[in-house]
Amino acid sequence: MHAWPASEVPALPGKGRDLRIHDTATGGRITLDPGPVARIYVCGITPYDATHMGHAATYNAFDLVQRVWLDTKRQVHYVQNVTDVDDPLLERAVRDGQDWTELAERETALFREDMTALRMLPPKHYIGAVEAIPGIVPLVERLRDAGAAYELDGDVYFSVETDPHFGGVSNLDAEAMRLLSAERGGDPERPGKKNPLDPMLWMAAREGEPSWDGASLGPGRPGWHIECVAIALDHLGMGFDVQGGGSDLAFPHHEMGASHAQVLTGEYPFAQAYVHAGMVALDGEKMSKSKGNLVFVSKLRQDGVDPAAIRLALLSHHYRSDWEWTDQVLADAVERLGRWRAAVSRPDGLPAEALVEEVREALADDLDAPAALAAVDRWAERQNAEGGTDEGAPGLVSRTVDALLGVAL
Repeated sequence: MHAWPASEVPALPGKGRDLRIHDTATGGRITLDPGPVARIYVCGITPYDATHMGHAATYNAFDLVQRVWLDTKRQVHYVQNVTDVDDPLLERAVRDGQDWTELAERETALFREDMTALRMLPPKHYIGAVEAIPGIVPLVERLRDAGAAYELDGDVYFSVETDPHFGGVSNLDAEAMRLLSAERGGDPERPGKKNPLDPMLWMAAREGEPSWDGASLGPGRPGWHIECVAIALDHLGMGFDVQGGGSDLAFPHHEMGASHAQVLTGEYPFAQAYVHAGMVALDGEKMSKSKGNLVFVSKLRQDGVDPAAIRLALLSHHYRSDWEWTDQVLADAVERLGRWRAAVSRPDGLPAEALVEEVREALADDLDAPAALAAVDRWAERQNAEGGTDEGAPGLVSRTVDALLGVAL
């Protein structure tokens, strides 16, 4: 599966700062210290509907991570998956009378278009669950053969009790885990499981549903968590720098994935930091496909909204905060974009070297994009009111906003 084209990231004078970021597992900020190549895995979409603002906010957060790393003169090895076979996708295809593969291909293509328009840096490896199945099957077999997985009516489950570190990502108690498992795709009430929290690794073939050769597992398809583990281990290895996604992935998805990987390899941790973006609401409820309360990036673009304004709307909220999308949020972003473009369109301007460092410091401090925007606001306000004589200043501001915030002025 191919990703989307990369937009050029301008080079800035000097060097950026190392990223201090909130780690869900420890509950506090840590300073990331990647090697020359920083490694990040971000969980991708299940392509049964278009990219909504909740998706866009999440991918925007991890785009900022990459931009901070690039500014420190590191390379970035970014991997993202596409869950292109899963119950919600199959259910939507049946509901709409469509072939599930065509639905997945169409929505994945639209996602790529949205990411391109929003200037999100593409992953080096963009991997679909279906194409990962040949690598998933041996991992499930290894877990089963090691006694860390068991069969139940042909399905294969992972035993969470085989990982001594289980629970260390989300830090939830057993009751909270059980409630979230039921809410987020698990089956804690299924009779015969060793532990209600045990997640499925391999689903035996169901009539009327797609299945693949599972070797000794029999025909079927992979569970959700093992998909990402197989892809991450294959392309990044253990101990990569950041596992990212929305806050609703901390449990069960990232918790279970970490346990799978740690039992498979005997190494700890799966990732150095677990970083989670907040949820975006509409009309007081979390924006989600199941609720249908969605604002789509593609629809805004079709309505003539500048993608740069959409990105500024996302950046105006701290990535870890839960916030609500409103018409006013977008109107404020459109107005801000106009002020910034007016400021950098002048032939000369106020010195901008200090602004570059302000933006760098804000982003290095747990991706504080609102503080970065406020710094540019202050420069633009003075620039529009007073002007200056530094011929290179407007260009430097424009390159800074592009390189670090992903907004083309």
